Amino acid sequence: MRKKYIFLIVGIILVVVATGITGIITVMNHPFRIEKNTYLYIDADDNTDSICHKLTTQLQASSLKGFKLLTTVGGLDPIHPGAYQFGQADNALTAYRRLKAGAQTPVNLTIPSVRTVGKLLRTVSHQLMTDSASLARLLMDSTYCAQIGYTRETLPCLFLPNTYEVYWTMTPEAFVKRMQKEHDRFWNKERKAKAQSIGLTPEEVVTLASIVEEETANNAEKPMVAGLYMNRLHAEMPLQADPTVKFALQDFGLRRILHAHLETESPYNTYKHTGLPPGPIRIPSIQGIESVLNYTRHDYLYMCAKEDFSGTHNFAATFTQHLANARKYQQELNRRKIK
Repeated sequence: MRKKYIFLIVGIILVVVATGITGIITVMNHPFRIEKNTYLYIDADDNTDSICHKLTTQLQASSLKGFKLLTTVGGLDPIHPGAYQFGQADNALTAYRRLKAGAQTPVNLTIPSVRTVGKLLRTVSHQLMTDSASLARLLMDSTYCAQIGYTRETLPCLFLPNTYEVYWTMTPEAFVKRMQKEHDRFWNKERKAKAQSIGLTPEEVVTLASIVEEETANNAEKPMVAGLYMNRLHAEMPLQADPTVKFALQDFGLRRILHAHLETESPYNTYKHTGLPPGPIRIPSIQGIESVLNYTRHDYLYMCAKEDFSGTHNFAATFTQHLANARKYQQELNRRKIK
């Protein structure tokens, strides 16, 4: 009889234990039921409580019982900052393991084609954990720029607009190294040889590409515009590119360049100085760079925006033809009362 009670008690204990283990497993494997793949961003000052709050508010996790149990038993210290992607299949156990190990998910970093390095750094800082001030301190340091082979004027040449896979926590130094790696990959032997064959260094190619891209957004026209400026360089004529005057004035909203603007004293004013300016006037796209490396051979030396405001140009080989084109454009400016 006594043995019977012992077996009964042992059986009850086993059932309780089994039920408890089953319950724990169920809780740990309970899906978060996140609707779509979403990034959770863990900052350096986060703790277990704030991470739980982010799981609830940012990912709308349906239950955190299992996750809280795991963090109570195993902890999360040290907290690993980073971007972690979670989806529908994720549960308390997979989330805990990922965060505990610091197994970040790469994020897409988009380098845009923008007018200034400052604008670029602000855009980058919105995509990474680092802030724009930290990036600026590094890249606005002339000594550091010299160490990596650039001046403040040529620094835009470092960046190639594209989308790259990186870790959200990358430091400013790591960001620069990655940009150098991508720059060197792009400027392979073939492209360097092509630049040399047209008489330009890679930095000069990028500088000319930046002018071309400010002159036209029409991709089909870019090699034509590049060819025009190459003709002017070969003829030792001033480039007389209006966008360089805007850059010199740092007034990118100018719609009409007046004679007073052309008198601006700046190495970027290509009306007053022959040759290329000391550096790019924007960060040009890869397509813009390729348009210079593969510029169209023709006899044009002049161009003027078309009077239909299509964003394309009328090209001319002689000054007389150019004056006729310019007159049509000026008349349309006056008609539209654009000053």
